[in-house]
Amino acid sequence: MRIHITSVFVDDQQKALEFYTGKLGFVVKNDVPLGQDRWLTVTAADDADGVELLLEPSRHPAASPFQQALVADGIPYTSFAVDDCRAEFERLRDLGVSFTQEPAEMGPMTMAVLDDTCGNLICITSTSS
Repeated sequence: MRIHITSVFVDDQQKALEFYTGKLGFVVKNDVPLGQDRWLTVTAADDADGVELLLEPSRHPAASPFQQALVADGIPYTSFAVDDCRAEFERLRDLGVSFTQEPAEMGPMTMAVLDDTCGNLICITSTSS
């Protein structure tokens, strides 16, 4: 068994698509119209057959309060691995990405937390070898 698709709730799929591809560097895997929404997934640019991230509309009544509670408490919705957290922080900050936490060392891991502009905080992490 393995993870095939995971998701983040987003308040605007088009805005999320632009952020996750244009800023974070993911690539579109699926973009299928489904009424007023889309089955919209992205993957890592260097792993097109890897885990897909579904940019899922947050229209369900439970989604928005859940997202707002996490953000209010400063809790990231999910975490993405990067090769070098500090370098990725600099790259993203230069692209105008807003961070709620700058890179911090946590034992063997360095982490930073960004705002995805679609209702979520996202953690980026790297580990030292």
